[in-house]
Amino acid sequence: MTEERSATMTRRRADTRRRLIDAAYEAFSERGIRDTPVELICERAGFTRGAFYSNFSSKEDLFLALFQEENAIRLERFREATESVLGGTVVGAHEDLSPTLGRIAELFMVALNADKDWYLLCAEFRTQGLRQPEIRDRIGAAFRYFHTELGAILVGTLDRIGRQLTISPDDAVLVLVALYEQGLQNYLLEGNELPADGRFVSELIPKVMASLIVPAH
Repeated sequence: MTEERSATMTRRRADTRRRLIDAAYEAFSERGIRDTPVELICERAGFTRGAFYSNFSSKEDLFLALFQEENAIRLERFREATESVLGGTVVGAHEDLSPTLGRIAELFMVALNADKDWYLLCAEFRTQGLRQPEIRDRIGAAFRYFHTELGAILVGTLDRIGRQLTISPDDAVLVLVALYEQGLQNYLLEGNELPADGRFVSELIPKVMASLIVPAH
């Protein structure tokens, strides 16, 4: 096989995966992971079942690929948000960090309305992992990796402004993620309109975060 042919096949495979992932995200958002048949994903992507199974072993395998892509986007958004807000900013040792953390949160988190579908998919995926031992380890590893990377960015951000956490980075991320997800869940269960201004993110979470931070020694 020539290098040119090999490169063409690689591009074609990447394009196939891209179209399948995009079609799956759309279908999953409408129906949920469990109730989305592989045939629907293939139909929307314009491929056969053979093309699907030559790239992914199952719907869960495909969602893992989507999950990793979305998490990479969110991690990069977090880095960009911290850089945009901090820049060359100098924060005093006893200065209230809530406004600064609030600005970072506003830039990092999309409006709750926009994040609703993704939250529901992640909640369903996590539940499937608890029920299916054959995919539990992979799902757990994917969530742990995302949380670990968030923690590393958080620690680096605090170090830049002379602060440190009073608990471990892993625990801090668990607190913040749980708080965010619980808030979103409450809005959904109560049937309320989600606040488009994202004030839950920009007000409550930064205040909780500020309580977990002290000046670095």
